Amino acid sequence: MTRISREELAARIAADIPEGAYVNLGIGAPTLVANYLLADLEIILHTENGLLGMGPAPDAGLIDPDLINAGKQPVTALAGAAYFHHADSFGMMRGGHLDICVLGAFQVSATGDLANWSTGAPGAIPAVGGAMDLAIGAKDVFVMTDLLTKSGESKLVAECVYPLTGVGCVSRVYTDRAVFDVTGDGFRVRELFGGTTIDQLEQLIRLDLRNKD
Repeated sequence: MTRISREELAARIAADIPEGAYVNLGIGAPTLVANYLLADLEIILHTENGLLGMGPAPDAGLIDPDLINAGKQPVTALAGAAYFHHADSFGMMRGGHLDICVLGAFQVSATGDLANWSTGAPGAIPAVGGAMDLAIGAKDVFVMTDLLTKSGESKLVAECVYPLTGVGCVSRVYTDRAVFDVTGDGFRVRELFGGTTIDQLEQLIRLDLRNKD
Protein backbone atom coordinates (compact mmCIF):
# COMPACT_ATOMS: atom_id res chain seq x y z
CA MET A 1 0.00 0.00 0.00
CA THR A 2 1.22 3.48 -0.87
CA ARG A 3 -0.03 6.41 1.18
CA ILE A 4 -0.58 9.77 -0.45
CA SER A 5 0.95 12.93 1.01
CA ARG A 6 -0.94 15.58 2.92
CA GLU A 7 -0.53 17.95 0.00
CA GLU A 8 -2.04 15.37 -2.37
CA LEU A 9 -4.87 14.76 0.08
CA ALA A 10 -5.51 18.51 0.37
CA ALA A 11 -5.75 18.73 -3.41
CA ARG A 12 -8.18 15.80 -3.43
CA ILE A 13 -10.43 17.53 -0.90
CA ALA A 14 -10.26 20.81 -2.82
CA ALA A 15 -11.55 19.01 -5.92
CA ASP A 16 -14.73 18.06 -4.02
CA ILE A 17 -15.61 21.62 -2.97
CA PRO A 18 -18.18 23.06 -5.38
CA GLU A 19 -18.28 26.56 -6.78
CA GLY A 20 -20.18 29.02 -4.60
CA ALA A 21 -19.53 27.12 -1.37
CA TYR A 22 -18.81 28.88 1.91
CA VAL A 23 -16.08 26.87 3.62
CA ASN A 24 -14.16 26.85 6.90
CA LEU A 25 -10.80 25.08 7.09
CA GLY A 26 -9.82 23.84 10.55
CA ILE A 27 -6.48 24.26 12.29
CA GLY A 28 -3.59 22.11 11.07
CA ALA A 29 -3.55 20.04 7.88
CA PRO A 30 -6.98 21.26 6.64
CA THR A 31 -5.53 24.73 6.04
CA LEU A 32 -3.54 23.22 3.13
CA VAL A 33 -6.78 22.88 1.16
CA ALA A 34 -6.77 26.65 0.53
CA ASN A 35 -3.66 26.28 -1.62
CA TYR A 36 -5.35 23.86 -4.04
CA LEU A 37 -8.69 25.51 -4.75
CA LEU A 38 -9.03 26.32 -8.45
CA ALA A 39 -8.58 30.04 -9.11
CA ASP A 40 -11.41 30.12 -11.64
CA LEU A 41 -13.96 28.86 -9.09
CA GLU A 42 -15.61 31.23 -6.62
CA ILE A 43 -15.24 29.47 -3.27
CA ILE A 44 -15.48 31.69 -0.20
CA LEU A 45 -13.24 30.75 2.72
CA HIS A 46 -14.24 31.74 6.25
CA THR A 47 -11.97 31.83 9.29
CA GLU A 48 -13.43 32.01 12.76
CA ASN A 49 -11.25 34.89 13.87
CA GLY A 50 -13.15 37.24 11.58
CA LEU A 51 -12.34 37.04 7.87
CA LEU A 52 -14.57 36.03 4.96
CA GLY A 53 -12.79 35.78 1.62
CA MET A 54 -9.51 34.25 2.79
CA GLY A 55 -6.99 33.37 0.09
CA PRO A 56 -4.02 30.96 -0.01
CA ALA A 57 -0.85 31.30 2.02
CA PRO A 58 1.24 34.35 1.02
CA ASP A 59 4.59 34.14 -0.73
CA ALA A 60 7.66 34.70 1.39
CA GLY A 61 8.26 38.40 1.88
CA LEU A 62 4.59 39.27 1.36
CA ILE A 63 3.33 38.30 4.80
CA ASP A 64 0.99 40.73 6.53
CA PRO A 65 1.22 40.02 10.30
CA ASP A 66 -2.38 41.25 10.74
CA LEU A 67 -3.74 38.64 8.31
CA ILE A 68 -3.86 35.25 10.01
CA ASN A 69 -6.22 32.30 10.23
CA ALA A 70 -7.52 30.66 13.40
CA GLY A 71 -4.28 28.69 13.68
CA LYS A 72 -2.25 31.93 13.60
CA GLN A 73 -0.81 31.10 10.18
CA PRO A 74 -0.36 33.97 7.70
CA VAL A 75 -2.99 34.10 4.96
CA THR A 76 -4.06 36.42 2.16
CA ALA A 77 -7.33 38.23 1.60
CA LEU A 78 -9.01 38.12 -1.80
CA ALA A 79 -10.63 41.11 -3.47
CA GLY A 80 -13.95 41.82 -1.74
CA ALA A 81 -12.95 40.16 1.54
CA ALA A 82 -14.76 41.24 4.69
CA TYR A 83 -13.57 41.59 8.30
CA PHE A 84 -15.85 41.34 11.34
CA HIS A 85 -16.04 40.71 15.07
CA HIS A 86 -15.22 37.28 16.48
CA ALA A 87 -18.77 36.95 17.82
CA ASP A 88 -20.25 37.62 14.38
CA SER A 89 -17.97 34.96 12.95
CA PHE A 90 -19.28 32.40 15.44
CA GLY A 91 -22.81 33.49 14.59
CA MET A 92 -22.10 32.52 10.99
CA MET A 93 -20.80 29.13 12.11
CA ARG A 94 -23.64 28.33 14.50
CA GLY A 95 -26.33 29.75 12.23
CA GLY A 96 -25.89 27.21 9.43
CA HIS A 97 -24.33 29.67 6.99
CA LEU A 98 -21.32 27.47 6.11
CA ASP A 99 -21.69 24.79 3.46
CA ILE A 100 -18.58 22.78 4.35
CA CYS A 101 -16.00 22.65 7.10
CA VAL A 102 -12.83 20.56 6.93
CA LEU A 103 -11.55 19.38 10.31
CA GLY A 104 -8.82 17.13 11.64
CA ALA A 105 -9.66 14.22 13.93
CA PHE A 106 -8.33 11.87 16.58
CA GLN A 107 -11.26 9.54 15.91
CA VAL A 108 -14.40 9.28 13.77
CA SER A 109 -17.04 6.70 14.69
CA ALA A 110 -19.02 4.54 12.28
CA THR A 111 -22.08 6.69 13.06
CA GLY A 112 -20.26 9.94 12.20
CA ASP A 113 -19.33 11.08 15.70
CA LEU A 114 -16.24 13.31 15.74
CA ALA A 115 -13.52 13.50 18.37
CA ASN A 116 -10.83 16.02 17.50
CA TRP A 117 -9.69 17.42 20.84
CA SER A 118 -8.34 16.07 24.08
CA THR A 119 -6.68 17.47 27.19
CA GLY A 120 -4.58 14.33 27.44
CA ALA A 121 -3.34 13.54 23.94
CA PRO A 122 0.28 14.55 23.20
CA GLY A 123 0.42 17.77 21.20
CA ALA A 124 -3.33 18.32 21.43
CA ILE A 125 -4.80 21.79 21.75
CA PRO A 126 -6.25 21.68 25.31
CA ALA A 127 -9.70 23.00 24.38
CA VAL A 128 -12.37 22.26 21.80
CA GLY A 129 -12.19 25.80 20.38
CA GLY A 130 -14.53 26.54 17.48
CA ALA A 131 -14.61 22.95 16.20
CA MET A 132 -17.78 22.16 18.14
CA ASP A 133 -19.59 25.12 16.58
CA LEU A 134 -18.38 24.11 13.12
CA ALA A 135 -19.36 20.47 13.61
CA ILE A 136 -22.98 21.32 14.39
CA GLY A 137 -23.29 24.37 12.14
CA ALA A 138 -21.78 23.37 8.80
CA LYS A 139 -24.03 21.58 6.33
CA ASP A 140 -21.28 19.06 5.54
CA VAL A 141 -18.37 18.10 7.77
CA PHE A 142 -15.32 16.68 5.98
CA VAL A 143 -12.53 15.15 8.04
CA MET A 144 -8.91 15.19 6.85
CA THR A 145 -6.63 12.80 8.72
CA ASP A 146 -4.16 9.93 8.50
CA LEU A 147 -5.99 6.61 8.67
CA LEU A 148 -3.72 5.33 11.45
CA THR A 149 -2.14 6.87 14.51
CA LYS A 150 1.64 6.84 14.92
CA SER A 151 1.24 3.66 16.96
CA GLY A 152 -0.73 1.99 14.18
CA GLU A 153 -4.25 2.26 15.62
CA SER A 154 -7.16 3.13 13.35
CA LYS A 155 -8.74 6.56 13.65
CA LEU A 156 -11.92 5.11 12.18
CA VAL A 157 -13.61 3.27 15.02
CA ALA A 158 -16.92 1.71 16.04
CA GLU A 159 -17.21 4.19 18.94
CA CYS A 160 -15.01 7.13 19.95
CA VAL A 161 -13.15 6.99 23.26
CA TYR A 162 -11.96 10.60 23.15
CA PRO A 163 -14.37 13.37 24.21
CA LEU A 164 -16.79 14.14 21.39
CA THR A 165 -16.71 17.34 19.37
CA GLY A 166 -19.96 16.53 17.59
CA VAL A 167 -22.46 13.68 17.40
CA GLY A 168 -23.37 12.15 14.03
CA CYS A 169 -21.95 15.17 12.21
CA VAL A 170 -19.29 13.78 9.84
CA SER A 171 -20.35 13.13 6.26
CA ARG A 172 -17.02 12.16 4.68
CA VAL A 173 -13.52 11.18 5.82
CA TYR A 174 -10.43 11.79 3.67
CA THR A 175 -7.39 9.75 4.69
CA ASP A 176 -3.98 8.99 3.24
CA ARG A 177 -5.18 5.55 2.09
CA ALA A 178 -8.82 6.05 1.07
CA VAL A 179 -11.87 8.31 1.13
CA PHE A 180 -14.86 7.11 3.15
CA ASP A 181 -18.50 8.20 3.22
CA VAL A 182 -20.37 7.91 6.51
CA THR A 183 -23.69 6.18 5.80
CA GLY A 184 -26.54 4.67 7.79
CA ASP A 185 -24.64 1.37 7.55
CA GLY A 186 -21.30 2.75 8.72
CA PHE A 187 -18.22 3.61 6.65
CA ARG A 188 -18.29 2.94 2.93
CA VAL A 189 -15.26 3.33 0.68
CA ARG A 190 -15.62 6.09 -1.90
CA GLU A 191 -12.10 6.01 -3.36
CA LEU A 192 -8.91 4.02 -2.81
CA PHE A 193 -5.34 5.36 -3.02
CA GLY A 194 -1.98 3.79 -3.82
CA GLY A 195 -3.13 0.28 -4.64
CA THR A 196 -4.90 -0.14 -1.30
CA THR A 197 -7.71 -2.72 -1.33
CA ILE A 198 -10.89 -2.95 0.73
CA ASP A 199 -9.59 -6.18 2.29
CA GLN A 200 -6.47 -4.36 3.48
CA LEU A 201 -8.54 -1.50 4.87
CA GLU A 202 -10.77 -3.91 6.79
CA GLN A 203 -7.68 -5.50 8.33
CA LEU A 204 -6.41 -2.08 9.40
CA ILE A 205 -9.60 -0.66 10.86
CA ARG A 206 -11.38 -3.90 11.95
CA LEU A 207 -14.73 -2.71 10.59
CA ASP A 208 -17.00 -4.00 7.84
CA LEU A 209 -16.71 -1.86 4.72
CA ARG A 210 -18.90 -3.93 2.40
CA ASN A 211 -22.20 -2.65 1.06
CA LYS A 212 -25.08 -4.59 2.57
CA ASP A 213 -27.66 -4.10 -0.20
